[in-house]
Amino acid sequence: MRIGYTLMTEQVSPPDLVRHAALAEAAGFDFEVMSDHYFPWLDEQGHSGYAWSMLGAVTQVTERVDLMTYVTCPTVRYHPAVVAQKAATVQLLSGGRFTLGVGSGENLNEHVVGRGWPSVDVRHEMLVEALEIINALFDGGYVTREGKHFRVDSAKLWDLPESRVPIAAAVSGAQSVEALAPLADHMVTTEPDGDLVESWSSAGSRGERRIGQMPICFDTDRDAAVQRAHEQFRWFGGGWKVNAELPGTAGFAGASQFVRPEDVAGSIPCGDDVGAVVEAAAAWREAGFTDLALIQIGGDHQEEFLDWATSELLPALRQT
Repeated sequence: MRIGYTLMTEQVSPPDLVRHAALAEAAGFDFEVMSDHYFPWLDEQGHSGYAWSMLGAVTQVTERVDLMTYVTCPTVRYHPAVVAQKAATVQLLSGGRFTLGVGSGENLNEHVVGRGWPSVDVRHEMLVEALEIINALFDGGYVTREGKHFRVDSAKLWDLPESRVPIAAAVSGAQSVEALAPLADHMVTTEPDGDLVESWSSAGSRGERRIGQMPICFDTDRDAAVQRAHEQFRWFGGGWKVNAELPGTAGFAGASQFVRPEDVAGSIPCGDDVGAVVEAAAAWREAGFTDLALIQIGGDHQEEFLDWATSELLPALRQT
């Protein structure tokens, strides 16, 4: 299983994030994924720079690691034709190292353009239509479409990379797998669900990567790690059926007000116990995932985490 590093735009400034990308490559991570948000989840996180500008910068400070959006929503805040252009450009700048990770989005980020927040069934319809447009543009030539949700008028990507941009789609159940697998290469999800992996593998996708993501909170002081994880990641336990619907940081603060530090520590490895992280990662490997991106919680603690990852964590994960 390949181990990746999450460039979490919600918890660090853009210059720091680009610097961390270079450090993570030097630390030995196999790939890097970047969130694409307009808002942080909680005020305590305190950042949310524009992912695509930072991706362009990251392509120039890294040479080896694969890069990916985890994930972008190509339906409300962005038009799919523009997402296709951005993805093709990043693929060119990175020398063929980019994967376009897409999902149906969260109200938290998409509400800012004032178009309202569709129901989940409509969001899935929109994502399917968006991927049809993106794939058509990746095929080359002019694209004109009049769909239920999007219109495209004589669009064409004038700078197409030699290596087609792979698409990874975020799924959560049978409905999204059936709809998205035929339009994507790789699978993205946030739970180590072996049944989901198996259903994706038989649903007609073009690629083999099954990509998960797992938060941890490294600190030599475990109590400090638990406190930080609670402060910045207590929203995580709400699940995506809730997390996709709340419109702002105040909503996430309210929804998580009764979550205790020990509740967070029960689901997120905290401290400097390598074995705890290895054990948590094993669930993903056993479920059939090929890639696992780690999130280190806390923007001010990335460099110490990367030092620990180089000397202890990555060797242990690869040994297993």
